[in-house]
Amino acid sequence: MTAVALDIANDISAAGRPAGGVVLAREAGRPSLTGLTRAGLRDALAAIGVPERELKMRVTQLWHWIYARGVHDFDAMTNIAKALRTQLAAHYTLARPEVVTEQVSSDGTRKWLMRMPSTGPHDRGAEIECVYIPEVDRGTLCVSSQVGCTLNCTFCHTGTQRLVRNLTAAEIVAQVIVARDRLGDWPEAAPPQMGFVPTDGGRYVSNIVLMGMGEPLYNFDNVRDAMDVVSDGEGLSIGRRRITLSTSGVVPMIARAGEEIGAMLAISLHAVRDDLRDTLVPLNRKYPIAQLLDACRAYPGLSNARRITFEYVMLKDVNDTPADARELVRLLKGIPAKINLIPFNPWPGTAYECSDWESIERFSDIVFRAGYASPVRTPRGRDILAACGQLKSETEKLRARARLMLEAGADNRNLEENHVA
Repeated sequence: MTAVALDIANDISAAGRPAGGVVLAREAGRPSLTGLTRAGLRDALAAIGVPERELKMRVTQLWHWIYARGVHDFDAMTNIAKALRTQLAAHYTLARPEVVTEQVSSDGTRKWLMRMPSTGPHDRGAEIECVYIPEVDRGTLCVSSQVGCTLNCTFCHTGTQRLVRNLTAAEIVAQVIVARDRLGDWPEAAPPQMGFVPTDGGRYVSNIVLMGMGEPLYNFDNVRDAMDVVSDGEGLSIGRRRITLSTSGVVPMIARAGEEIGAMLAISLHAVRDDLRDTLVPLNRKYPIAQLLDACRAYPGLSNARRITFEYVMLKDVNDTPADARELVRLLKGIPAKINLIPFNPWPGTAYECSDWESIERFSDIVFRAGYASPVRTPRGRDILAACGQLKSETEKLRARARLMLEAGADNRNLEENHVA
């Protein structure tokens, strides 16, 4: 199956409503309650005159219908009095962000371009990308935390897009809601016919990785509040052990992330020398490798059961020598860690190439023999620019020639990469 841009204008779910909430998240001036925290729902109810004595109960009811049932309409909330449902509908909606495009990769990966509601007369609605990666036994959702990015990592396509703004907690949560809508991951909903979803009988969205657009630790409060909603056992119920926060190394915020978010930690390392990492990950000039690894050693809850994942993109003739592998092992000594080797995912205009398979295999063997798990991440969604480092949400799309060149390059690598564990 080749990559397909789905026609969302005609994509109607089994329930007869627009799949994915293809309506704007603000209608006729009414804000959406979708994505709000418990405190946010409480404030919304209080604002329309719900008595103080009822607030806790009403928040619990709304929470169930929004996050456990995924309803789109207040009328579906059958245990709430009709008068209150009418009042809620007069002031609020349950709308989601607009799904502008949906693409399905040849490997089943899905990418959604979502447009957030306008924040004012000069804002047409910020756009972000969100990616779903299905396996037989899990479904991982790659969530964005910012519109654009400030870090300018030279190997990352997202880094070529300027930062527009932070996403709110509700906008981060809404990405999970939209994904579950599109996948039929609610009670009594049906999965899509195109692509595939896990077949182990569990939830289709079982894992969250904060590895999309932006640096999560530069939007700390909103990311923390969003993960509180996502991990709440009475709603979306994705446990914190199934949430991974990836950072390029905002050292002062790492300990706080462990204490207040409590997710699994991933570090975008990509180099073992400061001079090279200064180029690949410019944030290193502020927080060099030694400081970053000290913060990792002090990460709250760090243990063999809660290892830190170090992400290392494999760049041909840049960071992929046996000497680099041996230095990586030396640097990580004493840190419970897994090393995730990532074949570089190409994008038009990049100066880098992916390391050849022999170099990746040699690097992985050195790390493995030193006692570290060193899986090589199978590239997913390259043909729709959904792979690691490829997200970019500009409305202006790649020219057809550039897209075809990229897809041809990805196809040529399939034979040697599809067997990677």
